[in-house]
Amino acid sequence: MAQGPHDTAPRPTSSAFSPLRHSVFAVLWAATVLGNIGSFMRDVASGWLVTDLSGSPSAVAMIQVAGTLPIFLLAIPAGVLSDIVDRWKLLIGVQLLLGFTSAVLMMLALTNRLTIELLVGLTFVGGVGAALMGPTWQSIVPELVPKAELRNAVALNSLGINIARAIGPAAGGTLLAAFGAAVTYGADVLSYVFVVAALLWWQRPAGADDELREHFGGAFRAGLRYARASRELHRVLLRAVLFFAGASAIWALLPLVARQMLGGGAGFYGLLLGAVGAGAIAGAIVLPRIRAHLDTDGIMLGAALVTAAVTAALAAVPPQWLAILMLLVLGGAWIAAPTTLNGTVQAILPNWVRGRGLAIYLTIFNGASAAGSLLWGLVAEAIGLHATLLVAALALALVAMAVLRLRLPAGEADLTPSAHWPEPAIADPVEHDRGPVTITIEYRVARENRAAFLEAVARLAPERRRDGAFVWGISEDAADPDCILEWFMVESWAEHLRQHKRVSQADADIQAEVTKFHAGPDKPVIRHFLGLQPRPAPFRANNH
Repeated sequence: MAQGPHDTAPRPTSSAFSPLRHSVFAVLWAATVLGNIGSFMRDVASGWLVTDLSGSPSAVAMIQVAGTLPIFLLAIPAGVLSDIVDRWKLLIGVQLLLGFTSAVLMMLALTNRLTIELLVGLTFVGGVGAALMGPTWQSIVPELVPKAELRNAVALNSLGINIARAIGPAAGGTLLAAFGAAVTYGADVLSYVFVVAALLWWQRPAGADDELREHFGGAFRAGLRYARASRELHRVLLRAVLFFAGASAIWALLPLVARQMLGGGAGFYGLLLGAVGAGAIAGAIVLPRIRAHLDTDGIMLGAALVTAAVTAALAAVPPQWLAILMLLVLGGAWIAAPTTLNGTVQAILPNWVRGRGLAIYLTIFNGASAAGSLLWGLVAEAIGLHATLLVAALALALVAMAVLRLRLPAGEADLTPSAHWPEPAIADPVEHDRGPVTITIEYRVARENRAAFLEAVARLAPERRRDGAFVWGISEDAADPDCILEWFMVESWAEHLRQHKRVSQADADIQAEVTKFHAGPDKPVIRHFLGLQPRPAPFRANNH
């Protein structure tokens, strides 16, 4: 099957459902689908209850904000945390937190004590659990299946979310209409029982101790440093902001659209959300065929234009049956955008920072959604639902066409570790926390090759910074201009040893391009300088 030049989707090497042959993955996958169904049921109940408690568009939008804002605030710390604590215990703890939150919602609904403030606050707590859950669950998937089936396992996780999106809202709306919010929240509590039972059944082997394991602060800084230095990641994040900020209007205002504009009840609202999930499943199935004809930029443009068209069409107050069909189409367009962006992020991130990079993407994704939801809620307060839907649709379409020149990265570089750096020469053992460390590489470059050398070595700068350097530079010897020194600094000896493990095959290719300009008889000279703490001169009293 042909692929577009900017498509980052992997070609499957085995059956799409082959990871389900592994019992641990199958059990945890099924339990996670059940847990997500419960979460969507809870969200339907909360989204509908707020319309009973207040008809204000901004109050309705605040539920969306409360659910997504914690992911914006905590995704990066959660990604770091998943790398430095026992993931099995963390997952169980998160499930217990989410189950407790839904149990409180159930009791408050049962006793008619729910208020807007309590609903928003408990939705925020649920968002905290979701923020901790996302990167941690993604991190354990490689432990559950062989490496050759990892990509299929990731695809199955996406499919599972959309199965839950198709079933959960419809089931939640049905329960809500028939039995009330308390029963709907209770069903969500029951779903977490099954998830915790599956995690307790999983006998996760203890991980080996890594003497270079990062601490929270260092890992946090390393993730941010990588993101700051990666121009490819910047492009993906900007595209994500522009899409999700505009597309969030339909999600923030859909409860009011269903109730006030389309005249539906709780069951109809659940059907609308279920239609989105069903459309997403269909979209996931046909997306590989679309990739045969469109590259990633074309898919993103199509997703934005379809989302804008559905948003504008809802402003025309269609019949309920037609609105359901529109939401089916919206679901297909919606799954195309995050799947494409997520696949691009996966393609440009090396394994050592994948969790943190994905967490940064989730932060931007949810931050844009939260800010967009709040914005469109305020706009609807000012100009009304109909006008807001039209403005949001027009803005999304115009921005999507304007950013076509800001192409998504191809993600074709080989980011597997190259291990081509020699072990650093040391006279005595060096403590891991000693630093800063200055690394110098001395080249001899003929003057006629200097311009080409500087152009090549400039490509090393972002690579050094991404892998751990907090400063980088290039200098010449004043007495011998053919002697050029590349230098960079890392915060500790341990961080430099981690650099040795992080450098990739793509980085090795750049290094080889630079080294070919070296005209010395031997290889470029590499030195490591450890920081020293100067001692002040002793104080001497001036006696007269």
